[in-house]
Amino acid sequence: MSKNVKELTIKVEGKEWKDAIDAAFEKANKKVKIDGFRPGKAPKEVFLKKYGVEALYMDAADSALEAAYRKMFEDNKDLELVAQPEVNILAIDENHVEFKFVLTTKPEVKLGKYKGLGVKKETVKVTKKEVDERIEQIRHRYAENVTKEEGNVENGDIAVIDFEGFKDGVAFPGGKGENYSLAIGSGSFIPGFEEQLIGMKKGEEKEIEVTFPKDYHAEELKGAKATFKVKVNEIKEVVYPEINEDLFADMGATDIKTEEEFRKQLEETIKVAKEQEAENKYIDDLLAAAAKETKIDVPEAMIHEEAHRMVHQYEENLRMQGLTLEQFYQYTNSNEEALIDQMHDEAKNRVVYRLILEAIVKAEKIKVTDKQAEKEAEEIATKYQMKKEDFLKTMGGLEMIKYDLEMKAAMDVLKSE
Repeated sequence: MSKNVKELTIKVEGKEWKDAIDAAFEKANKKVKIDGFRPGKAPKEVFLKKYGVEALYMDAADSALEAAYRKMFEDNKDLELVAQPEVNILAIDENHVEFKFVLTTKPEVKLGKYKGLGVKKETVKVTKKEVDERIEQIRHRYAENVTKEEGNVENGDIAVIDFEGFKDGVAFPGGKGENYSLAIGSGSFIPGFEEQLIGMKKGEEKEIEVTFPKDYHAEELKGAKATFKVKVNEIKEVVYPEINEDLFADMGATDIKTEEEFRKQLEETIKVAKEQEAENKYIDDLLAAAAKETKIDVPEAMIHEEAHRMVHQYEENLRMQGLTLEQFYQYTNSNEEALIDQMHDEAKNRVVYRLILEAIVKAEKIKVTDKQAEKEAEEIATKYQMKKEDFLKTMGGLEMIKYDLEMKAAMDVLKSE
């Protein structure tokens, strides 16, 4: 067993256990049916004769567990626990229940070199190509689809089509659509389909021959030849905006008047994002370098708990995209156990890095006062237009602000040469 894992047993007996049994009886008696008695009115002796005292053990154990937890924490005030204790029932009968607690304590961190690690921060540059690409992204976002009254389908157009697919002369399921808007050149249809629409006119009908990919999702169509009957109902040309004040107004950037100003603002926006990426990488590289110099035996319970936190964060991110974790598991043919396993290494790194920073705080005798934390909370709350009290509640209180400031101070130490 790891030296950071401690096992202990706690016994609940006597009046405390009797009260737990009685409470379990009162709860169970309201749910069961006993002939001759209304729910909740059967005497305890009658209940026990029919169901036995064993029927009360689990509810009684749940009730007694709170007291056992309380005693466990009181007896181990000096231990710095870093994970939720595991608990199991060792023994249970009419006279007592005995719990086994498995406690995970904070591991010893033997810091090595943590200053002057020789890690350099990447110098950020923004190229003309990057600005050009961002401009094209914006022009695509604000593009308009304009109906072509004359002319043929061209690459880059949107063809609004009716289609129906046939294999060996028989229509197949899922192969039919009406007024479907297909971007020509997007590659979203079967290979060869979009190319054969090029040159068609509005109202024109045509048969298109294609071969389904060998890895197509429908088994019966894998590698199969098929014929699609297609009719073009409408042709839309994608018109991209000019870089002028009309575009700036559509974007809500009314303070920009010229293309030069627009490019300069985009360059600054890209630079800020790249600098943040460079800072994040710099921090990760520093922590990775410090980890190589540090000895820590990380308890698996800490890693597992961190992985669970990461899954919860991932669930929140999915929810913001309108998805649930269950849907994610369904789409990826996965489950929670697989996701936690996938996050194991990253979770371990997070735990190790956190422990290193906490050890640096201790080694450097870093202290954050209530006044400093209050000031930080006030500034951040103002930034997000929140009341300080509401912000502190969201963050988990002043102690969490102090902890964050300590971590930042420890990072500053890591950055020192």
